[in-house]
Amino acid sequence: MTKDQQTQAEAAAFRSLVAHLQQRSDVQNIDLMNLAGFCRNCLSKWYSAEVKKLNPEFDYADAQRHIYGMTIDEWKRDFQTDASQEQQQRFEETREQHAKISGY
Repeated sequence: MTKDQQTQAEAAAFRSLVAHLQQRSDVQNIDLMNLAGFCRNCLSKWYSAEVKKLNPEFDYADAQRHIYGMTIDEWKRDFQTDASQEQQQRFEETREQHAKISGY
């Protein structure tokens, strides 16, 4: 596989992940964090950091719109639920395993 083919495959996998997360609006970010150590916001920050290397004017809200498929305010209004006490406790217990995102 050439480097270009690898980049194309990685980009396609990223698009599939984003599409899947947009379809699974029933899955809360805190659940993703508790299980996998990253969430839609982490993905938005990673995406934003990479785009800013190419376009310094790019902003995090644009990255969130790309990942969520809508503004963060729309997503929160339509899909976000309050975290339970158990979810919050698990979040704190797993904090050391959460994604480390420089610059945020």
